[in-house]
Amino acid sequence: MYAAGYKTRFTKQSAPNELAMNKSLLLVAAMLCTNELLAQDARRIHEAALVIDTHNDVLYQSVMRGKDIGKRINSGHTDLPRIKEGGIDAQVFAVWCSGKFGKGTAFAYANKQIDGLMSVIHNHPDVIALATTAEDIRTLAAQGKTAAVIGIEGGHMIEDRIDYLDSLFARGARYLTLTWNNSTEWATSATDESRNPGKLKHEGLTDFGRQIIHRMNELGMMVDLSHVGRQTFSDAMKTTTKPVLVSHSNAYALMAHPRNLRDDQIKAVAENGGVICLNFYSGFLDPMHYTKINRLYEKYVTADDSIKRSSDTKFDLLPAVAKEQLRPPLSLLLDHIDYMVKTAGIDHVGIGSDFDGISSTPLGLDDCSDFPRLTEGLVQRGYSEADIRKILGENVLRVMAAQTN
Repeated sequence: MYAAGYKTRFTKQSAPNELAMNKSLLLVAAMLCTNELLAQDARRIHEAALVIDTHNDVLYQSVMRGKDIGKRINSGHTDLPRIKEGGIDAQVFAVWCSGKFGKGTAFAYANKQIDGLMSVIHNHPDVIALATTAEDIRTLAAQGKTAAVIGIEGGHMIEDRIDYLDSLFARGARYLTLTWNNSTEWATSATDESRNPGKLKHEGLTDFGRQIIHRMNELGMMVDLSHVGRQTFSDAMKTTTKPVLVSHSNAYALMAHPRNLRDDQIKAVAENGGVICLNFYSGFLDPMHYTKINRLYEKYVTADDSIKRSSDTKFDLLPAVAKEQLRPPLSLLLDHIDYMVKTAGIDHVGIGSDFDGISSTPLGLDDCSDFPRLTEGLVQRGYSEADIRKILGENVLRVMAAQTN
């Protein structure tokens, strides 16, 4: 009788438990099925879309150091095989040098980097070709080739000469970032306006700076406003007659860094008809990034440092395990995209990874082969296929085409 009673009680208790377990299993199965369907949809959208990355520093990081990016290399974020794997149809190759390059050296070094890109194109003609128009990009994408677009990152590389600007345009450059972190004689940078205002001779654009923008508009060369100071940004928006590009910047409201755009700037780009391309750098995405660096430095290096070091220096001294802990989730990048779409509108958002110019990226975005994960994230956030296509490339193509209209 005891055994029978025990059996009865066990049966009565196990039935609802089994039912709950079955429901849980069905729920998990449904979630897995949904995730797989979303992933499949994301892959289809990514493969069908025209994908453009408006900023990559592989020329400086690898090509100028003698590495053959036509082959898979074991360093950096970029090479042609990984660009292909990432489904990137058009890659803007940034031509960059630091402010240490000045008159007599900066323009020559810019040309040397373009020579390096031309060598890559010459050695791999079946894989990559130069593109100077939006139509070129569409044509090359249809042929299965990577469209190489040239962007000049830093107005100091024209050495205060409009004929040098003309020369770089003739070589294929289709945007000029008015400043890098260093100001020029005619435009002030975000770094200097925010951190070194007392050292500036002027703030914003000079009359010559306005001439530069007028000439860019005449040529059909995009005015890139990443890196520039707020006054330079404002002056440029009042001067240009064409839609502007912000090639690799994020939202200041989510990460208060001078390199990011405030709401009034985001709205101004939208009113201008331009496009803002989101940067993958952890330090422009995560508001806790620099606090984390300090904490990890104390934990892994020293808590009693007699030398005052910059955040970049501290980062360089961190072991690999600590650097990995610094990487934010991909969701933070998606948050910045959401914010830009909400503030500027879906027609004014793009992607400018800054791969090979940054030291820390979101988890899941290890290199340019991981671009499809971004598309998957956009699908999971509920973006339509039409809107995803705009973000991945169509918005940039519109702005590029508008330069010659």
